Amino acid sequence: MANEWATFGSDLHLDLTGRGRRKALMDALREAVRSGRLTAGTRLPSSRSLAADLGMARNTVADAYAELTAEGWLTARQGSGTRVAPRSDPRAEPRRRAAVPPRPLPSAGATPGVHAHDLPPGLRMAGVPAYDLLAGRPDVASFPRGDWLKAARKALTAAPNDAFGYGDPRGRIELRTALAEYLARARGVHARPDRIVVCSGFVHGLQLMGRVLYERGVRAVGVDSFGLRVHRDLLVRQGLRVPAVGLDEQGTRTEELRGMGAIGAVLMTPAHQFPLGGALTPARRAAAVDWARSAGGLILEDDYDGEFRYDRQPVGALQGLDPERVVYFGTASKSLAPGLRLAWMVLPEHLADEVAAAKGNIDWVSGSTEQLTFAEFLASGAYDRHVRAMRLRYRRRRDQLVAAVAAHAPGIRVRGIAAGLHAVLELPPGTEQSTLRTAAAHGVALLGVDRFRHPDAPPVADGVVVGYGTPPDSAWSGALEALMRVLI
Repeated sequence: MANEWATFGSDLHLDLTGRGRRKALMDALREAVRSGRLTAGTRLPSSRSLAADLGMARNTVADAYAELTAEGWLTARQGSGTRVAPRSDPRAEPRRRAAVPPRPLPSAGATPGVHAHDLPPGLRMAGVPAYDLLAGRPDVASFPRGDWLKAARKALTAAPNDAFGYGDPRGRIELRTALAEYLARARGVHARPDRIVVCSGFVHGLQLMGRVLYERGVRAVGVDSFGLRVHRDLLVRQGLRVPAVGLDEQGTRTEELRGMGAIGAVLMTPAHQFPLGGALTPARRAAAVDWARSAGGLILEDDYDGEFRYDRQPVGALQGLDPERVVYFGTASKSLAPGLRLAWMVLPEHLADEVAAAKGNIDWVSGSTEQLTFAEFLASGAYDRHVRAMRLRYRRRRDQLVAAVAAHAPGIRVRGIAAGLHAVLELPPGTEQSTLRTAAAHGVALLGVDRFRHPDAPPVADGVVVGYGTPPDSAWSGALEALMRVLI
């Protein structure tokens, strides 16, 4: 099975199977409508855009659209484009999964973003660096202020009075509804509004999950052998042990999970491992889900930069393989800006009420006005447009980074570049620390691979993690030149 995506117009996640391309496309669109992933009124990409992204002839897509329109699945009007038609046929209603009784979890006997304590001492003392190449941060100078202001005005004008009260700890229904549609369409996530909890960032969501897991009797959560220390520390503060799971170029070594004893959950970044950059292979995805089913465990899927894929076959969310065994975490921190403090969890049915109660017992945190604005931003298509524009911008930076390394430091291997906002530069053995000292001397904020290593994990090849998202366009060329001076 191949996952194919549209990268022009609205993002669209389709599973194409079979030999006939037109038939496969029609079957995938019918299934997306029938299952409720594509809801009535959703605008589809133009035939030209979808054909370019799927590697099909435009006539193939146009013929598929025309036939589905004749069948009543789609509508097409001049100036309105091709949209999903409203249907009274019950086949087109969202599928209701059979209730899955909660299986007891076994007990034992920020979106990734770099925090201050992750910095080397030299950079912590030096203050703001001249060139910020820390990983896990977007270009906040590109925040779409005009479109956001337009969405805010429309959202606040239409907001009901109760939007300014305390509300539901799950978050505003307007945002949860918009997120359910977007995540199903763009990331292949099985989502319903009542199973979404809005939170103020990935760390907030992980804190809530850690609390619920501990109360359920879980005492250990597996984590990647390389990742953010702040996430490990947060789980430890919840009373959980965090044993390391191995990594290689195929992502998390999920085959190790069965031999790790009574862990109740595992935290992973399947679409683009942070920081080493690999994507979890289909076989390992299946192995992770098989472990969760057989052990009654949970997979905590951090999809922190899932929208930013470049020249690889895109990878859908792991959650789609088993929505009752995977907790999906998403965030606007990388796609828009961390200052919005907007993130979300899509939860198994047997966890949704517990997590919402845990959030309500602490605080609500996420402001209703930001939630309403983001809901309008999603529904209007402005979010899709912004993500596409940033995808192109980050890809250009990635390409310029790869070209500069090839020209100035050809002995350095660049890894983890198929997606995301960072790359790993593999250095000659024994040079990681000296490179970091040189970077600090040149005012370049940069972290080594070893900074992300779990205390129990063995070292890997020396390297530095380069975030190419943070510098604004006006500073990117200077940052790239400074980095080359460090590497030469």
